[in-house]
Amino acid sequence: MNESQIDLAHTVALGSIGDDDQRAVQELLDSGDPVLRADFTREVQQTRDALAEFASAAATPPPASLRDRLLAAIAEDQTDRTPHPCGCNNRGNSATKH
Repeated sequence: MNESQIDLAHTVALGSIGDDDQRAVQELLDSGDPVLRADFTREVQQTRDALAEFASAAATPPPASLRDRLLAAIAEDQTDRTPHPCGCNNRGNSATKH
């Protein structure tokens, strides 16, 4: 594989492939060269494996309070979306007079 093909494999592994790169990948896979296809597929997988290992090594657990804060924010957002009892366009406990 040449340097451009290796870069393309890394782009595929990162999931950041655009239309032009997608066409280049398809051309590479349709090339009829089984060694090139195997090398490309192997490079993509090795890159994905390396990225996954790096991500797991660098990952830190979220603070214990995060779940409670998220659930409270979701509940508050749901309250804001509750229709006003009179059926007007005001939402929730809006202070807007009607």
